[in-house]
Amino acid sequence: MDKKLIPLLAQKKGKYKAMAGQLKEVRNRIKSTQSTQQITKAMKMVSAAKLRRAQDAITQMRPYARKLQDMLSNIIGSLEGDMNLALAETRPVNNVLLIVITSDRGLCGGYNANVVKLAKATIAEKYPTQKITIWNIGKKGFESLSKSGFNTNADFKDIFLNLTFSNVQTAAKAAMDAFANKEFDAIEIIYSEFKNAATQEFKAEAFLPIPKIAKKANQKKTDFIFEPQKETLVAELMPKILNTQLFKAVLDANASEHGARMTAMDKASENANELLKSLKISYNRARQAAITTELTEIVSGAAALNG
Repeated sequence: MDKKLIPLLAQKKGKYKAMAGQLKEVRNRIKSTQSTQQITKAMKMVSAAKLRRAQDAITQMRPYARKLQDMLSNIIGSLEGDMNLALAETRPVNNVLLIVITSDRGLCGGYNANVVKLAKATIAEKYPTQKITIWNIGKKGFESLSKSGFNTNADFKDIFLNLTFSNVQTAAKAAMDAFANKEFDAIEIIYSEFKNAATQEFKAEAFLPIPKIAKKANQKKTDFIFEPQKETLVAELMPKILNTQLFKAVLDANASEHGARMTAMDKASENANELLKSLKISYNRARQAAITTELTEIVSGAAALNG
């Protein structure tokens, strides 16, 4: 072999190794993207199945809870102060409790971030000078708000591990007892109201004191006939309706989480498709360039040897 060709062949060999390494890197990226896409598709299917059950639960619960809440507000508004109701007492707000409902898991788009953002905005706008305590339902909100330096409580953060009415009732009763004992002067629920799989409405809803419905001009006074006595009925009705209100908020948040995750995984799968198309085009171009270069070098080498 001509000694002049040895450095040239070494140079070409190095070039081929570089091309082979580039092709291998693109192949690995394609395999990784395909694996990720399989995971996102599986998570989308799981979330869709869970969403169906969660949506059925909140759809059935919502009319009942809203009617009870309106009924309680109407009754409180019609009493005109003739009863001493601890849970309807309005007093100067110095200590505030926020019940923030997020999810236990991530990969659901901006769902948890938006709930936490609303909690911080509520504190900044409505309670800038008050002492704030946060009870978290859901691990993600607890982790985020704890890192931000808020006074958080983790007693009820694991409710989603066993989502039952009795577990939510325990949290609601603790909040009612704390308000009645004047530990807090106002309690609000921060959560996401489920609209559909792609839409959630983030809300800050008053829990205690029980809000009264404002009377409209020329509106006639509602005359209720109480049976049994007014005191017995209201004392029995108020805790049940408040338990139902918090349970509805938790069910709303549960459905919103699965809807947000299903949408996020669907978008992730679509993005993986676009990325795969781009990677395959890059791979085919690089491979074609390598083949063309190799053929050119073979022809050139053969011509040089013949010459």
